[in-house]
Amino acid sequence: MNIENKHILIGITGGIAAYKICELIRKFKKNGADVQVICTPNALNFVTKLTLQNLSQNEVFVDEFHPKHWKPEHISLADWADVMIIAPASANTIGKIAQGIADNLLTSVACAFPKPMIIAPAMNVNMWQNSGVQSNINILKSRGAEILPPESGFLACGYLGRGRLCSIDKIFDCACDILSYSKILSGKKVVITSGGTIEKIDPVRYISNFSSGKMGLALAKCANLMGAEVTLITTKDVDVPFKTIKVQSAKQMLESVNSEFEGADFIIMASAVADYRVKNYSEQKIKKGNDETITLELVKNPDILKEICNKKQESLKNTPIIVGFCAESENLEENAKDKINKKGCDFLIANDISRSDIGFNSDENEVIIFDKSGGKNKLEKSSKTLIARKILEYINH
Repeated sequence: MNIENKHILIGITGGIAAYKICELIRKFKKNGADVQVICTPNALNFVTKLTLQNLSQNEVFVDEFHPKHWKPEHISLADWADVMIIAPASANTIGKIAQGIADNLLTSVACAFPKPMIIAPAMNVNMWQNSGVQSNINILKSRGAEILPPESGFLACGYLGRGRLCSIDKIFDCACDILSYSKILSGKKVVITSGGTIEKIDPVRYISNFSSGKMGLALAKCANLMGAEVTLITTKDVDVPFKTIKVQSAKQMLESVNSEFEGADFIIMASAVADYRVKNYSEQKIKKGNDETITLELVKNPDILKEICNKKQESLKNTPIIVGFCAESENLEENAKDKINKKGCDFLIANDISRSDIGFNSDENEVIIFDKSGGKNKLEKSSKTLIARKILEYINH
C-alpha cells in the first residue's frame, strides 16, 4: 500500500512494549511516511527520546507546550496527522482518553483528534480483563477508534495470558488500510439507517430486536472516510464527526429517511425495523392483573425499504441507489432473492443471523450482495469495518 508522504502520529505510553515501537517507526519511514512521536513522561523510562528522534528524523514531543512554536502542540499535531496510533496504550491512558481527560500532551492531542485513531493496548492480563478497562475500550470503540486487542502469551510481569502488545505488522497493516481509503464518494450524499427500532407498549415497556447497529455504524464511518456527506439515522447513541438523527420507532425512521431522500446518492437501510407495533399505546403503565396472560394487538409498521423504492420509481430519477439488508436464520439465498424482487431495491445485503460468530452484536460479518439484475457477490467473514468498505466499493462501481 502506498503511504508515501502520509503523516503518522504515534503516541507511546509507559509500558515495557514501548521499545517495540522503534520497529513500527522504522517500517513507516521505510515506506516513505512522515512520522512524529509523542511520549508520555513515563514512556521515556522504557525507550529513549534520542532513539525515537533518530528513527523518526523528527523532534519527539513530551511537554504540553513548546516555546518554539506559537500554536499549541495538541492542536498543531492533531491538524498535521492523517492517522494517530497509540501503542502501547496503557490502562491509564485508555481511561483518560475515554473520559475526556487531557492532562498531558498525548491525551490532549487525542482529545482534539477528529481523524482515524488506532489504539493498541498492552498491560497485565488482570488489568485487561478489568470491567472498568473494558468499559473504557467500548467507549472508544463507540467513538470510532480502531482497537487492536492484546495477544496472549508470557507477559513481562510473569503472568501468562492476554496482555501482550499485538504484532507490529498488525498495527502497520491497520494504519496502511485506513490510509488507503480512496475518496470515491467525494461529493456524494450517503444516508444510512442503523440499529433496531423501538415500538413502545407503555411508558416503561417496548418491542424491539437484538440489532446492535454495528454494521450500519461501520458503513457510516467508512463512507465518511471515503469522502461522502454522511447522514446516519440511528436508534443508538453514537459520537461521530458527521450528521446523525436519533430516532426510536419505525414511523420516526421513515420520516427521517424521507426528509433526507432529496439529493441523496445512496440510501442504505442497514437498520432492523420492527415489522409490527402496538395498536393502542397505553399512556400509563399497564398493571399486572390476576390473569396469567395478556394480549397485545399489533399492527404492521410501514415497510420503509419498499416505500422509498416506490418513491424512487415515482420520481423517475436514477438516484438514489437504494440498498437493503436481509437478516435471515434459514434459506438465506432463497429469501434474499425473494425480498429483492418484492422490495425493488438496487442491492440487497444478506447475512445469516443464526451463526453466533457473525450474528447480532458480533464485530464480524459475512454477507452476500445481491443486485436487481440477478448477480451476487459473497464477502467472506471479516471485520464489519472491512465488510462495510467492500460493500461501499461494490455498490459504487
